[in-house]
Amino acid sequence: MAEPPILTLSDVSLGFGGEPLFSDLSLAIHPGERICLVGRNGAGKSTLMRLCAGLIEPDAGERFVRPGARIGHLPQDPDLSGHATLGDYAAAGLDPAERYRAEIAMEGLKVRAEADPATASGGERRRAALARALAGAPDLLLLDEPTNHLDIETIAWLEDELGRTRAAYMLISHDRAFLRKLTRQTFWLDRGQVRRVSRGFDGFEDWRDKLLEEEEAQRRKLDRLIKAESRWAVEGISARRKRNMGRVRRLQELRQTRAAQRARIGAAAMAFEGAPQSGRLVIEAERVSKSYAGRSILKDFSLRIMRGDRVALVGPNGAGKTTLLRILTGREAPDSGHVRLGANLVEAYFDQNRAQLDPEKSLWETLTGDADLGVSGKNDQILVRGRPRHVVGYLKDFLFDERQARGPVKALSGGERARLLLARLMARESNLLILDEPTNDLDIETLDLLQELIADYDGTVLLVSHDRDFLDRTATVCVELPGDGSAGIYAGGWSDMQAQKALAPDAAPAAPAAPAASAPARKPAPEDAARPEPRRPAARLSYKQALRLERLPAEIERLGDEIARLEALLADPELFARDPARFNKAAAALEARRAALSAAEEEWLELEALRESLEGG
Repeated sequence: MAEPPILTLSDVSLGFGGEPLFSDLSLAIHPGERICLVGRNGAGKSTLMRLCAGLIEPDAGERFVRPGARIGHLPQDPDLSGHATLGDYAAAGLDPAERYRAEIAMEGLKVRAEADPATASGGERRRAALARALAGAPDLLLLDEPTNHLDIETIAWLEDELGRTRAAYMLISHDRAFLRKLTRQTFWLDRGQVRRVSRGFDGFEDWRDKLLEEEEAQRRKLDRLIKAESRWAVEGISARRKRNMGRVRRLQELRQTRAAQRARIGAAAMAFEGAPQSGRLVIEAERVSKSYAGRSILKDFSLRIMRGDRVALVGPNGAGKTTLLRILTGREAPDSGHVRLGANLVEAYFDQNRAQLDPEKSLWETLTGDADLGVSGKNDQILVRGRPRHVVGYLKDFLFDERQARGPVKALSGGERARLLLARLMARESNLLILDEPTNDLDIETLDLLQELIADYDGTVLLVSHDRDFLDRTATVCVELPGDGSAGIYAGGWSDMQAQKALAPDAAPAAPAAPAASAPARKPAPEDAARPEPRRPAARLSYKQALRLERLPAEIERLGDEIARLEALLADPELFARDPARFNKAAAALEARRAALSAAEEEWLELEALRESLEGG
């Protein structure tokens, strides 16, 4: 006989003054079930989870919890007030004999038990809240984005922990690999209703897409029927009024049915637009070292990043990924070694801590108050990649409605805040995209679109992420920082890196060949002492080579400026119709300048490598 459900919601409705978030929603969670809760940002996933946890009451309907059942909940923004340390919070409510469970969870999640909640980061507070949810030995775990702020090693620990637990759980997560491994059932929250699928996330997307196609076909059929009945009503009702009043009522019912259907929210109209092309060499780091408080973050690290590379920095929390990102972009100086930035770089930066968002400001103020985006004298418009747009229209591109435009940032969900930050980022032109944990809180559909945009981006991408599926879909090079100051460079994404490490676990990782990011050439190993010593090359470049090396940076910068001016000229959509001869001349000049720039950069790289070899030899 099947066990009774742990939690039941029956005909639940909930709204916050506007259109109901849920209407007559029902669900049940049984012992041992492993459920993923999926849906668009703003669909109400976190609200539904809070309702399941008993933190909010429905406007109508009932919530029933099996007597004696315990429910653990990880919220998006845990409240740690009233607790002296993170350890006290994680162990709150446990008997002294049960505190070991909190200690095990904190060790696995890398929580500093002695840390003060008031000074702890948002990620540390969330990990403490996750430890508390696990330590309570609940019958049902409700986990809202549990992998946010976890490194891959800790995610693996959590996967093992959830794989062994006897508790039922429901997860909200953007991490496809995490969901595929752990879930066996799917709740799809869509337009105020929950649809249950008796399969895990691995088969959900194909099922969802097929269902949406069928719904769209039914909607088109209904629209055609309404159109036909409306035509009949106009053309034929006067002659047959008495006999056909039933048909009129049917038309009214069809219209009511169509009006009651809630349209599915489309994809956000996101787009990156490249600035004028950067130089072929984007970043070169040579023998960089960095230490903090006696701890080595980087030792003798070298990397060359070329235009078009997608370089991912991976490793455990605290290994130095953000530090390396700051060094590579010139925001922080290394202790030794040097970093060279290429010509014509225009950056766009996505901050994992959302520090660019003021929670007290409205969405409107967030965009119009940006000095780079605001249009002088017109506080209802912003500049989107150089073109003025009304702020509400632009926000609608990112799935915000007009009411939200005047509301505060602090009222947004985590996913909506990520979308707002992307709106700011994508309003700018760029050719170097810097993404520090961009996937946190995004829904699956928005994440899919972001991955496509990165793949099609004309510039160069530096990213930090713990999302294995995202790394596989976007990265062309992975730089792994184990945390001991060393670094390995691998071609491809996360799975490619694991395969390369498995083939040669004891070998030092080799840098991939150009055009992927690569380590610069090192000086050759000394010859065997038993052999006659070959004639040593000159200790320096010839006068002509040295002069050329000195003049090339200015030439590269000049060519970059000329390319930018020609690209701006050709961006005029009316130029060809107005003056085709000038258009063709500019297009030919642009192609010639790009070829000259590529040749100049290649010459500089060769001369610089020769100089290093001679001086090192």
